[in-house]
Amino acid sequence: MKTGLLTYISQKNKLNKYLLLIIIPFYISCYQVSRNCLSFHEGEFIFKSIINGEIKTSKFIRKMDYEIEIFDNKVDSAKIKWVNDCECILTKINPKSNQEKRPIQIKILTTKDSTYTFEYSLVSDLKNKRRGKIIKVK
Repeated sequence: MKTGLLTYISQKNKLNKYLLLIIIPFYISCYQVSRNCLSFHEGEFIFKSIINGEIKTSKFIRKMDYEIEIFDNKVDSAKIKWVNDCECILTKINPKSNQEKRPIQIKILTTKDSTYTFEYSLVSDLKNKRRGKIIKVK
């Protein structure tokens, strides 16, 4: 009787493991991060980055089609073209070099309250993507 019970428990545990192996991938594949990107199309924002070992702060004001940035006491502006709710392309209005003429692609990855994490790169340079976090202040 004891061996029959142990065999039954052992077989049941194997069955549970197989069920978990089947169910978990379906659960993970259905999980999607919710993003509220529309609330970040307009407002005042802060972005902190490390440049040459020093933390630098960039402030910018964004409207639907443009953005005004203040960085190192310099004001710059760019046009914004929203590809979808969570992706846009920034193109400087008055570029001073060929590098500044190249548009930047931005993709919002996650949103939470007044912050979002994003990925950005030059439009044609997908190998050099970087990530950052933006804080909405107004």
